Amino acid sequence: MIKACIFDLDGTLADTLESMSSTMNKVIEPFGYEPLPTDNFRYYAGDGAKTLVERALKDAGDKELQHLDTVYKAYSEVFDKDCTYKVRVFDGMRDTLQKLKAQGLKLAVLSNKPHPQTIKVISNLFGEGLFDHVQGQQEGIEKKPDPSGALAIAKAFGLATDECMYIGDTNVDMKTGNRAGMYTIGVLWGFRTKEELLENHAQALAEHPEDLLDLALYIAK
Repeated sequence: MIKACIFDLDGTLADTLESMSSTMNKVIEPFGYEPLPTDNFRYYAGDGAKTLVERALKDAGDKELQHLDTVYKAYSEVFDKDCTYKVRVFDGMRDTLQKLKAQGLKLAVLSNKPHPQTIKVISNLFGEGLFDHVQGQQEGIEKKPDPSGALAIAKAFGLATDECMYIGDTNVDMKTGNRAGMYTIGVLWGFRTKEELLENHAQALAEHPEDLLDLALYIAK
């Protein structure tokens, strides 16, 4: 029986591609690099902010990552000042979350974004009280796809892992949910393809946010 839903952030709850691309392009411009296409960030994202910066820098032309520390610091500073710039909550997501909450399910966020930025983004987008637990990347807990973060949330809720549904949009998320022993849902409105989600053992696919409510209630029977 499902008693909690744990959500990835980028590409699952909100479309953050333009936020990431505009921030990155701003901080690499002084180094003479050309702007990177927004669509590229579908594949830069998912493994934490520093990995995103590494991937973007290499594509921009800094193959040896000579500017990594400087660019990462600048990226973090710019993003922190306006973490929801051009960020859009996916259509139907707010209503779905409220309906899940009304059914008595616990709601959580597990992101590879740095923890302070994760807290800030969720607060700015959804306000206070909707999510029962928000967790970003922090010391002492390995980043996804290590299941430690998901397991910590289940423990905080006092739930068994098979009472939790993990929801995400990338191979990292599918690995995380499966390794944690949770019912793992791949969402088709996110950054990656249906094929990637299935290849990484999504147990079900959601085409629209509203489908998550049906899945949670079906599994709960």
